[in-house]
Amino acid sequence: MRRSLGPMICVDVDRVTMTRPGRPLFTDVSLTLSTGDRLGIVGLNGTGKSTLLSVLTGEVEPESGAVRRGRGVQIATLPQRPVLPSGTVLAAVEAVAERDWEAAAVLDHLGMASLTEADTGRLSGGQAKRVALARALVAPSDLLVLDEPTNHLDIDAIAWLEDRLDSYRGGLILVTHDRHVLDRVTTRVLELDRGRSYLHDGGYSGYLEGRALREEQAVSQESTRKNLARKELAWLRRGAPARTSKPKARIEAATTLVETRAEPAARSGIPDLYLGTPRLGDKVAEITDVSFGYEGAAPLFSNLELMLDNRERLGLIGPNGAGKSTLLDLIAGRRSPTVGTIDTGSTVRIGYYDQIGVELDPRQRVREAITGGRREPDWQDSALLESFWFDGDAQWAPIELLSGGERRRLQLLLVLAQKPNVLLLDEPTNDLDLDTLRVLEEFLDDWPGALIVVSHDRAFLERTVADVIIMDGHTTPSRRPGGYAAWEEKRRSSMVRGRISDPGKSASKSSNRTKSPGAATSPVNKKPTRSASTLRFLIKDLEKEIKRLTKVKDRLETKVAELATSGNHVDLTTSGAELTAVISELESAEEQWLQLTDEAEQASN
Repeated sequence: MRRSLGPMICVDVDRVTMTRPGRPLFTDVSLTLSTGDRLGIVGLNGTGKSTLLSVLTGEVEPESGAVRRGRGVQIATLPQRPVLPSGTVLAAVEAVAERDWEAAAVLDHLGMASLTEADTGRLSGGQAKRVALARALVAPSDLLVLDEPTNHLDIDAIAWLEDRLDSYRGGLILVTHDRHVLDRVTTRVLELDRGRSYLHDGGYSGYLEGRALREEQAVSQESTRKNLARKELAWLRRGAPARTSKPKARIEAATTLVETRAEPAARSGIPDLYLGTPRLGDKVAEITDVSFGYEGAAPLFSNLELMLDNRERLGLIGPNGAGKSTLLDLIAGRRSPTVGTIDTGSTVRIGYYDQIGVELDPRQRVREAITGGRREPDWQDSALLESFWFDGDAQWAPIELLSGGERRRLQLLLVLAQKPNVLLLDEPTNDLDLDTLRVLEEFLDDWPGALIVVSHDRAFLERTVADVIIMDGHTTPSRRPGGYAAWEEKRRSSMVRGRISDPGKSASKSSNRTKSPGAATSPVNKKPTRSASTLRFLIKDLEKEIKRLTKVKDRLETKVAELATSGNHVDLTTSGAELTAVISELESAEEQWLQLTDEAEQASN
């Protein structure tokens, strides 16, 4: 909560520089942040985002430059690795809260209501992070500095946090991989890129536009440089006229121009992640009447029936503690069900990227981790690391010098290097930078294996999964077609007087109330003859076709608009007919998609 009344400067940064062994983190960063400002900080893993936060809050002194904070400014922080005071969870939050009642309320919103009396020393890393976030939110402050606040939060908690931050009246500095949060909460974005910084107006979309414009300008400048370099090279190769010599200054300038090379993009294209995925049979896993619970406690879930096939794109959604990670453990064979059976296909090779990740030896060098220390790394190992943006210098760095995000990226690489054909991803977006997330999403679009994801990242879910399973801790987990966006839309429409009802049940009750006697024989309600997996495959193909037709339609609409002003009536007539035909195809495809999604929903019930 902000305690100050009028606008004030919270922090002023002037030409601040920080380095780490072998390279700069950032150089000459300058910015001013006042109450009411909303700043997001983005950049590749290892560019110094968390270090910059430490400099801004005064935890770390800059190597050069100056940081000035407003007189009397109070700063509340959420560090990447928080340290909590001893005692109970509730006491730790009440100790910094202006109002005692707010401590319990915020802990409840963050999913910690059942652990208010727990000892802070016995919390998991994710639980400790949520308690530290609660402390930052309830403390009186003029400036709120949050490092990855959405990590370890479920979707409802993130939605609540967005509202809380949106109403905050102090200054806000935020490092997050959550694109929805960036776009809604921030008004400016500071991008860190290989030692330099760029300030963009607007949220995530403003950052993308600014970065794309900078890259376009770089391409244009490189084209101009190449043209000038050709002319200067020709001049250098010509001999000087008799009794004259070429000016030394121009020779030096021409040589510099010719030898200059454009800086490559920080990351270019999708790395070679497929790594020879082995063939996967039709059957991944058959889960029959599965229940799981810990001894002496109520079951996390019961009577789960699920058939996983080789085209699976499945997301697991629900609050923290509902058993999502446990279900992944069961599929991976790390745990056994309390009741029921899980029959795994004979061709299945599972790669499991969990929240802890492959254990890394901090004293080991990055290049040694790829071989497990069992042999000397070869050129193929080096190429694989480079494809994951660990260049020559980074490969020789001790793992203990890597940032949290770089370690997670290395752990992801080690999972993919096992050449799995079934991927289990448990909160894969935690601590990964935005570029890595976009590349991972593109990779999963065309990856030939089966995918099961637990994630709180709405953008990631929207991009990667075709169906979701709802695990709310109260009802039997069930598959819902249409992915996260379809489920969220239904859920929002089911909200009544601030309480969330189950969209599947709500729809069922609604249809029962409105069903006429003759409706029972309606074709819409007939039992589908195609399997759920076949329908998901057809829906996915149709969505790709709709995307293609939409691009063609947009291109033709632009062409028709240009021809209308040019007076070329022959081409205008031809293009107009093509546009009409494409619009008709698009409408037909959209109608088929609606029919297939209705059929898929019936198949899942």
